[in-house]
Amino acid sequence: MDWQLSDDVQPSARVPAHLLLDPTPVPVTGAWRPGDDPGERLFARLGDLTTEHGATIPSTVVAYETWGTLNEARDNAILVNHALTGDSHVVGAAGPGHATSGWWAGVVGAGLPLDTDRWFVVAPNMLGGCQGSSGPATIGPDGRELGSRFPRVTIRDQVEAQRRLADHLGIDRWHAVVGGSMGGMHVLEWAVTHPERLGKAAVLAAPPISSADQIALNGLQLEAVQSDPHWLGGEYYDQPDGQGPHKGLALARRMAMVNYRSPDELNRRFGRGWQSSVDPDHGGRYQVESYLDVHGNRFTRRFDAGSYVRLVLAMSSHDLGRGRGGVEAALSRITAETLVVGIDSDRLFPVADQQRIAAGLSTSVSGDAPVVLSSEFGHDGFLIETDAVGALLRELVG
Repeated sequence: MDWQLSDDVQPSARVPAHLLLDPTPVPVTGAWRPGDDPGERLFARLGDLTTEHGATIPSTVVAYETWGTLNEARDNAILVNHALTGDSHVVGAAGPGHATSGWWAGVVGAGLPLDTDRWFVVAPNMLGGCQGSSGPATIGPDGRELGSRFPRVTIRDQVEAQRRLADHLGIDRWHAVVGGSMGGMHVLEWAVTHPERLGKAAVLAAPPISSADQIALNGLQLEAVQSDPHWLGGEYYDQPDGQGPHKGLALARRMAMVNYRSPDELNRRFGRGWQSSVDPDHGGRYQVESYLDVHGNRFTRRFDAGSYVRLVLAMSSHDLGRGRGGVEAALSRITAETLVVGIDSDRLFPVADQQRIAAGLSTSVSGDAPVVLSSEFGHDGFLIETDAVGALLRELVG
């Protein structure tokens, strides 16, 4: 039996790993599927979608959640885009239909920076995701999961699905489009592809193009998943629980976590301490290794390996300037008032990425340089530093 870490336990550097074990088998997929409790999700059926590469996604569905009320003029809507492993559950408790609590509870809500007493906030699960939107775990017309038949998608394909969602909701123009990390890639693509459909934009800890360094990291994570003997070419969904590619998926998550947090935080928080009374030279484990194990193994209970592969490939596809004369030419098309935020300790998408964005905009609220937040939390700072990020968003949206 594969012993895994419980998803409802907050990782601690000093909690012995054996106290965190959950003896139940890891599900073959952590995807939400029809028949599961929908929780707070709504579903938009958007018809067939043809991808940039010419493939067709049949009967495309986007799952989404909303907060607040759309006004009569339909001009108070804000779109919030999640990061790679997020979903539509921006606000709310964990419970039926939602494996985790909302990921931005300090930012969205009544009286908060994205004030749901004023704004109608919409958050979709991105195309290719695993929490209700069309993706590899989606059941196809033949009654089987699409698996490897789900085509490769790009950031532009995902924004096209969001554009169709806006049409479905009757929203011609977003007051603002907001997103961090992969969600920030979506914001940039919205601002370039549909400049007439958003008034303001917030790009948090995201690049204008995925660099070779970033693609290399993505490639290693893909290899981790696809080298798992239970990957089965992406056709693992009919395997019993405990027999999915969860070891490869957990390893990919652990790789990513190293880049989501800063060296200073990891060094301060864990040092060279070990997890139990047995030191690493005699079979024990370092605290930082156990921390990564917690995150990797919890992740396998709420995500899908097939979605992870498709979404990582989408991140690698990100090039705002592709077919547009280069990044700077693309940035020059943006007319939305734009907030660009970098984090000084971010080693995944370093501040140089945001500097390039701000320098290429004529509409940056901070001129030709981004707003740089000082944080020990690295890339995850845009999720954790909610007071600082929230204050910037409150000023932007007005």
